[in-house]
Parts: sequence; C-alpha cells; structure tokens
Amino acid sequence: MRIGAHVERADPLADAAARQAEVVQFFLTDPQGWEDPKPRADAEALRTAEVDIVIHAPYRINVATLNNRVRIPSRKLLLAHANGAAAVNALGLVVHGGHVNQGDDLAAGFENWRKTFAYAADQGGFPLPVLIENTAGGDNACARSLDALARLWDVVGPLGAGFCLDTCHAHAGGEALLDLVDRVKAITGRIDLVHANGSRDPFDSRRDRHDNLTQGQLDPELVVAVVRAAQAPVVVETPGGEAGQAADIAFLRTQLAG
Repeated sequence: MRIGAHVERADPLADAAARQAEVVQFFLTDPQGWEDPKPRADAEALRTAEVDIVIHAPYRINVATLNNRVRIPSRKLLLAHANGAAAVNALGLVVHGGHVNQGDDLAAGFENWRKTFAYAADQGGFPLPVLIENTAGGDNACARSLDALARLWDVVGPLGAGFCLDTCHAHAGGEALLDLVDRVKAITGRIDLVHANGSRDPFDSRRDRHDNLTQGQLDPELVVAVVRAAQAPVVVETPGGEAGQAADIAFLRTQLAG
C-alpha cells in the first residue's frame, strides 16, 4: 500500500521527496480555471519516477449539469486533462462527481455522465482511468450519498469508470466510515484511490474542509480502517504544508504497521 500527498504543481517530485511520499497528486493547471494543460518540462522525469503519479482535474469541471455553458466545456476539459495525465504516466485522473442545479432531475445528471464517456469514446477514449470522487455536499450531487452513487454506477460502471473515496467528504456528506469500504465496493466493485483526510466539521455537515488526521472531528482510527480495508494507493490532502502532510503520512504508516 503506497501513501503520498497532494502537492503544488511546480515541482511535485521534490515535494514528494520532502514528504517521503510514494504517491504524489497535483493539478496540471489552475484548479479554478478552464485551461487545457500544456506539456511539462519534467514530463520524462514524472514518467520514469519511482513515485506513483495521480492528477486531479480542475474543480470547475461539472459534466453532470444541465447548463450547456458548463457541461460542454467540462467534457472537453476532462478529456484534455486525461490526455495530460497520460502524458506523465499517471495512475488516474480524479474528478468530482458533479451535480445538477436545484429543481433539475438528477437522472439527467447521470445521463450526462454517460454522454461524457460517449464523447470521449468518439475522440479515441480516455487514455487512463477516470476516478470519480465522492463529494461532501449538495442534495443534487451525483456522488455524495451511496444511493446516488449506486444510480451513477449503473451508468458509468460498465464504461470503465474508477472510484476515488475521500474520507472527509464521506464524513461531511453523511456516510459513516464504519464498513464504508464494503458498502462502496458493493456498488462500484472497486476503489482505485483513497483520499485520507480529516474533517474540521461534524458528521453530515455538508462542509468540505479538510483537517490533519489527528485533528478535527473525524476519528483517525476510522480513517486508518478505511485505508486498510481499501487496499488502494493513498493520498493525503491535508493542511500544514510539508510538515503537516509528512506527519499524516508517517501516522498512517505507523498505524498500518501496527
């Protein structure tokens, strides 16, 4: 089981070394922007690195929405970032599950996910696994509750979608972590990546605010249990920079070894 961290995109391999990380996740562009990724000067070093690479798609991507001005560019941007991720030999591309607007039919959001995979297939297909991540808030979210996730997976599961399980998002979204891995795998059949994060806020708060693993309002033993059960690569997206993330990585390794 390999453990690492989300870092800045400027020099991810140096940041991984500083944290003693075996996995490194980063954005290829401004996470709040709409830019296509450009070739990286360190692409060859990333492709041949001993650490595993994961790319996170921009936050603005929402392929589920019925708003054409967001959905259509989101499809294009998701594919562009998938190609950028493949160029650095990433394990996968993480993207949030998205949502529809209040009053819209959630079923249309699931259908828009199907159309996203169809769009990619028309362009030659996604070149690496797209890892849909559970989210913390929103009654109209496609991947917050396990009930919604089951409806989404009926659509995208046969198309090869992967899954990223975020512990903070699950806790804040109202899904208890106890036996969560078994409940998720009963739906998806897979967990490709774990985002091991503490939470600043209480259970079912619908607030996505990460904390370090031994801080906040999420029992770190439950996070460790999720990591142990998932048997997938792990990324901490926790605050505190190098010191905070290195401590969280060391904590997980110590707990798992015990």
